Amino acid sequence: MKKELLHNFFEGTTSFEEEQRIKTWMESSEENKQAFFRERKAYDASIVVPPLNEFGKQKQTFRRRLWMKEYLKIASVILLTIALTQFYQRYQTFRMPIAMQTITVPAGQYISLNLPDGTQVWLNARTTLKYPVDFNQRQRTVELDGEAYFEVARKEKIPFTVKTEKYAVEVLGTKFNVEAYRDKGNFATTLMHGKVRIEPAEKRGTSLILKPDTKAVFENGKLVVHNVDDYNPYRWREGLICFKNESFSSIMSDFEKYYGMTIEIQNKGINKYNYTGKFRQTDGIDYALKVLQKDISFSFTRNDERQEITIK
Repeated sequence: MKKELLHNFFEGTTSFEEEQRIKTWMESSEENKQAFFRERKAYDASIVVPPLNEFGKQKQTFRRRLWMKEYLKIASVILLTIALTQFYQRYQTFRMPIAMQTITVPAGQYISLNLPDGTQVWLNARTTLKYPVDFNQRQRTVELDGEAYFEVARKEKIPFTVKTEKYAVEVLGTKFNVEAYRDKGNFATTLMHGKVRIEPAEKRGTSLILKPDTKAVFENGKLVVHNVDDYNPYRWREGLICFKNESFSSIMSDFEKYYGMTIEIQNKGINKYNYTGKFRQTDGIDYALKVLQKDISFSFTRNDERQEITIK
């Protein structure tokens, strides 16, 4: 900002448009605000002892004093406006309720979406994600019930946090998968790239730092870390249900997750073997079970009213 314009402002000779320019300039940064007060101080010092006229008398002393009162009034108004603006912004950030968006994915489906900060998210079947319509400048927090894969937009000073029933996962910029279905009481986070910190939702207990190609699973009341060498199970983002050398009961557990059905296995003999394969979610649970019947001897009945399947 030019000194001449600031001096005109101090003298009360600026137009309304010029005063608005100065006000906008001051509010744009802390540096500009400090520059304004430095120039104000220098200007005030220059008029404490006005120059002498040809008769050895101080010129326009009384008029300058009147102007000084007006300058101080204007400056106080600007300062009050800035203070109120800052207070309002902080009040908006910390006090006003934030509008939330809720996305729920039905059984047998999956979707992908972009969050307001540019983060890309894939949501698995029977998953609900809550997130603000716009993130503030201090934090990015979403709430998850189900399974989601995140590719977080990196913002060094604004952490991204996924809150679940049991744990919260905090990152700066990374790729990871979180599975936390409330009705199953489970929790698992798999890190593909970057670094995440996992801490209890109630802030009690120790936190855990995950490294790439590792997975933290809630087992027997605590988090246990495993190495990950097979990422096929996370191809659900492509609409695939993949399993490798898994038991029949484990596969049925996945089907329950994807299709929202309760599956009772009465034929315990089929749990003696492990199986490998993949299905598309859109094929449906009946198709998947019929394909498995080609290699495994079992029958099944379905009760749609109770959303149950019985394996015999």
